[in-house]
Amino acid sequence: MSDPATVRLSIVDGLARITLDRPPLNVLTIAMMRELASALLAAGGSPDVRVVRLDAAGKAFCAGVDVGDHVGDKLDPMLDSLDAVFAAFEAVPQPVVAAVHGAALGGGCEIVLGCDLCVASDAAVFGQPEIKLGVFAPPASILLPRAIGERRALEWLLLGESRTAPEAERAGLVNAVFPAAEFEQRSAAWVDRLLALSGPALRLAKQAVSDARNLAPREAREILHRVYRNELMTTADADEGLRSFLEKRKPVWTHR
Repeated sequence: MSDPATVRLSIVDGLARITLDRPPLNVLTIAMMRELASALLAAGGSPDVRVVRLDAAGKAFCAGVDVGDHVGDKLDPMLDSLDAVFAAFEAVPQPVVAAVHGAALGGGCEIVLGCDLCVASDAAVFGQPEIKLGVFAPPASILLPRAIGERRALEWLLLGESRTAPEAERAGLVNAVFPAAEFEQRSAAWVDRLLALSGPALRLAKQAVSDARNLAPREAREILHRVYRNELMTTADADEGLRSFLEKRKPVWTHR
């Protein structure tokens, strides 16, 4: 008999909802990371998906990768599975929003970093405590400086201390913080603001930021102008958006 699924995926009305489902702490095992990578690729590969929401069941968003999977003959499979998760994040063309209601620590905070955006409950906490176990966090070492700047990222990584949701918002990791009692409703409404926009425009705007990363401004402009001219401006939604503005009416997106 196979193990029960620890990651759920549903696709409804343009939203792919991926839920970590190993309560109460959603500690990531090798098998769970493989499931998460598969769910991300499935969502990203669906033509019906415009936005991806990543959330969790239980009292924590994710308390990290199972410490037992860091030692012995599990180390290499763990690193391979972790790498597959972040390769999957990079492959998803749609915006991915983390919705964090509890602790996001260690690998859980790294999962948030793999997402493009993050909304959080005011009860959420974030952190990379790996240094307290005598190790460091490979994905966070790459992604945290991009999110909050190198000096602040080094502080988080070297001290290993947890940060509240408001602190994470001020640092730039979190986009919006909502009261815990209203989190499900408020986070859903926040994601709905993205769903109300053109799917192709969202994908290409995300691609533009990715394509320009680490390039000199002139080279980035040349690349993005090609994307704008050859990819964006050939979509029906770009034509509709511009025409609706000139005609002073609300656009009707076809997501094509």
